[in-house]
Amino acid sequence: MKKAISLFAILAAVFNVGHAEELGSVDTAFQLLGPNHKIIVEVFDDPSVQGVSCDISRAKAGGIGAAVGFSTDTSDASIACRQLGPISFKGTVPQQAEVFTEKTSPMFKHLRVVRIVDKRRNTLVYLTYSDKLIDGSPKNSISTVPVERSIPIPLQQ
Repeated sequence: MKKAISLFAILAAVFNVGHAEELGSVDTAFQLLGPNHKIIVEVFDDPSVQGVSCDISRAKAGGIGAAVGFSTDTSDASIACRQLGPISFKGTVPQQAEVFTEKTSPMFKHLRVVRIVDKRRNTLVYLTYSDKLIDGSPKNSISTVPVERSIPIPLQQ
């Protein structure tokens, strides 16, 4: 029974992570074979906070490796999160939670976005970084979204 509950909790967490929509891209380096290296811009909505969207720009490797699915993207990424409408919460939110993840290599490397609640300032802080199974990257970027004081952030206890 405990295993079933744990599996359900893991699946619920996985399915509550946002998914990005690609908005556009620019080429950064020509590759004779395969796609060019580029920077892509994606957007996702916070899955637990209505009215907040985040734009991410990130490097995408090209060349033959990208054409056959074996390239690894660099850890370069930037994030900008904004309030695009009235903020409301779909229930309580944890102090810190992953809200977006995307594979950036065939094995064990991901771009991640974590939402951290700054209760004292009533602010949502979004951190983007890259991780790998053995060695992640210290490259990161943050963006903050202040929430009106009249709307307290409902933290999980």
